[in-house]
Amino acid sequence: MQWNTSADFAPLVLFLGGRHKRRIVRTLRDAAEVLMVDWPFEDGEEYVAAVKACADAVTGQGGMDELRELLLSAAREAGIAVLSVISDSRKTTPHMAA
Repeated sequence: MQWNTSADFAPLVLFLGGRHKRRIVRTLRDAAEVLMVDWPFEDGEEYVAAVKACADAVTGQGGMDELRELLLSAAREAGIAVLSVISDSRKTTPHMAA
């Protein structure tokens, strides 16, 4: 799995706190960094599932679609607002995680 390619991951914007604290997740590396460095809580079932999916994607045992969905679920669980960009229709779809 390529760490820094975005072809397999439709971008997400995560709003992690204050007005200016946001992270754009376009790649596997971005997903790993946001989960390990920027995530506000280190517990929760959805968070743990997203971390596992990220580790599986790193080792080639999991897919990016599953990781993206679990990242969205973990954001909902943590009350993080998400802006999801759906690349195939070129539309921007807001997802409120709270």
